[in-house]
Amino acid sequence: MINVVDIERTETWLPWRKKLCDNCLSLCCRLPVEVRNSDLLRMGLIDSFERDDPPKAIAKRLMKAGIVAHVNIREAVYTLAQHSSGDCMYLNRETRRCTIYEQRPETCRQHPTVGPRPGFCAHTPR
Repeated sequence: MINVVDIERTETWLPWRKKLCDNCLSLCCRLPVEVRNSDLLRMGLIDSFERDDPPKAIAKRLMKAGIVAHVNIREAVYTLAQHSSGDCMYLNRETRRCTIYEQRPETCRQHPTVGPRPGFCAHTPR
């Protein structure tokens, strides 16, 4: 039986456990991803010299490049852009795996510990 999970309805999510990601459709990679300068540095989107630049300047460049969709200037939090399908721009469409896994943002590293429903995952098997 295939689980029916609606990413918008967290009550349909399953309790997360190890190995759950091994055969999943990566629905968590359709959630908005918020990043900070430390994440942008790890991802190679800014260098150590830009790290202390005003968030507005960083956002302007990354928005023009199509990498950032939104920014909260006051908090210096950027929301990564997504494909029109809703997928994260760093998700491989065929393999459904992260193309920057080792450099992924802290938000992704902490999922599902933190997020819309901590401890639960929008897992749908392949």
